Amino acid sequence: MSRPRSFAPGSPLLLLLLLLACAALCRGAPMAGELRCQCLETEAAVINPKHIANVELIPEGPHCGVPEVIATMKDGGKVCLEPTAPWVKIIINRILNSTTSKTS
Repeated sequence: MSRPRSFAPGSPLLLLLLLLACAALCRGAPMAGELRCQCLETEAAVINPKHIANVELIPEGPHCGVPEVIATMKDGGKVCLEPTAPWVKIIINRILNSTTSKTS
């Protein structure tokens, strides 16, 4: 009769199990203070405004060297918009103008 394998502290098997558990629990969750761009790809094609629920502007900074524009769709999906696309520039200007007029 064989003995069950033990999980002694410092055991490579225990370390592997802990890493796998952490990877499963942390999948898709942003790390606190994460310093990287959120948009790996951007969409330049026009999206019908009726499908957009919210637009978030993230200025360039230490986390990312380029400004990011993230649209949350009404179905819950998120799309990174190309900030240099003419139609996206119009949206950005409208958002910026509405926030400056609210503060005045």
